[in-house]
Amino acid sequence: MSPVNPEDAIPPTAGLSGGVLRRVLDHIDANCDRGLRLSELSALAHMSVFHFARLFKQSTGMSPHHFVVGRRIELAKQLLSTGDASIFSVAQAVGFRTASHFTTVFHRWTGQTPSAYRTTAQPAPPSPESPAASVGGAALPSHPPNPLPDIVARRPGAA
Repeated sequence: MSPVNPEDAIPPTAGLSGGVLRRVLDHIDANCDRGLRLSELSALAHMSVFHFARLFKQSTGMSPHHFVVGRRIELAKQLLSTGDASIFSVAQAVGFRTASHFTTVFHRWTGQTPSAYRTTAQPAPPSPESPAASVGGAALPSHPPNPLPDIVARRPGAA
């Protein structure tokens, strides 16, 4: 029997295989509205919980829990910017049990509360007092002057 040459050895792959990773990610996306257990995700990959978590992190750069929460927040951002559902409804739609916990996690991830995000993400309807301007035949909404620079200038110690 000949000795094994380390240079001839097959290098270990980093992370989950493409097919396994795709199956897990599809499952996460399809079931984002309910609690996902690590054991459930590892069963899809046919490996132990510990081994799956380690390979998942190698594949995605984050733990399975962190990844799932990130997907939920991205979905919540889409729902908040396109609809008028209540914060509680959005929280439930993306797998949070309470609006309070959802608000806390959303704020931690985005730096804004869900209602503040909704306000900034949705375009304001054009005001009926100001007619839309036209450039090249396309109507452009007119915007009211921004009061923020004036407020900042009046703040003590502002430059």
